[in-house]
Amino acid sequence: MDVWNEIKRTLEEEGEAILNLSRNFGPAYLDAVELIYKCSGKVIVTGLGKSGIVGRKIAATLASTGTPAFFVHATEALHGDAGMMKSNDVVIAISNSGESEELIKLIPIIKRLGIKMIAITNNTQSSLAKHSDIILDLKIQKEADKFGLAPTTSSTVTLALGDALAMAVVSKRDFKPEDFAVLHPGGSLGRKLLLKVEDVMRKGDENPVIYKGSSIEEAIIKMTSKRTGGVSIVNERGCLVGIITDGDLRRFLQRYGSDIFNQKLSEIMTKNPINIKLGKLANEALHLMEDRPGKIFVLPVVDSEERPVGLIHIHDLVIAGIN
Repeated sequence: MDVWNEIKRTLEEEGEAILNLSRNFGPAYLDAVELIYKCSGKVIVTGLGKSGIVGRKIAATLASTGTPAFFVHATEALHGDAGMMKSNDVVIAISNSGESEELIKLIPIIKRLGIKMIAITNNTQSSLAKHSDIILDLKIQKEADKFGLAPTTSSTVTLALGDALAMAVVSKRDFKPEDFAVLHPGGSLGRKLLLKVEDVMRKGDENPVIYKGSSIEEAIIKMTSKRTGGVSIVNERGCLVGIITDGDLRRFLQRYGSDIFNQKLSEIMTKNPINIKLGKLANEALHLMEDRPGKIFVLPVVDSEERPVGLIHIHDLVIAGIN
């Protein structure tokens, strides 16, 4: 058999096994979701070998979507780590055969603590299944390995099942992107959903603001000294009425030449500029800047009284990892 066909066959067999489970899962799967959802302690995933590797991922997925969970290796559990288990926990035990020796030895400890146990197995008549409160049958006919020996289809289906359980629990919790971001503050999604404009804007002395009655020369000096590429323009009450950017100045220099310094700032500024309120997400600021015709690079941040309290340059957002 050539390599191309072997890749294709493996993918098709594993994919079909997942589809088979999706067409034939029963009430036990709903019971498992309910048990995980109502767990007042932690969800403890355990297993050995490839099942253990998959179990680590299942525990990580549960934890990252709002369900307190961690993985305990069955062997380590027999040598002290079972001390982490409490009666209000739920154990998810993974074994394709349902007869893994260390896992079977762990069952009396789990039972003694009064912990509910969910078995993920391909053998509903196994020792593991017989001692579990809920049995999730993988319904696998054969491994994708042509010898039927290597954990391939079984590990893939188990992984998919773990994702399915986690996503079902997420649905019951009404888990939102904002909740996910809180648990992933270091990731790109966390930055998009947690960073506010005040976290990235230039403020205080770094925020260039000038009165509309000022001269063009004063505006240039202010903009250059702050290196922001723009300056907010305010009226007598300190409210934002305009903006002028270095791009604007280049265009007006082409039009007026040296006569630009005889023009009034209020006449060449962009009036009623696009701005964003304090408290808004930095990601929203990026969309405002990118979605405008011609794209803008400088965005004033205003307070509830329309006073420019900050200025965001698109480079500030890039540096903050908002993209």
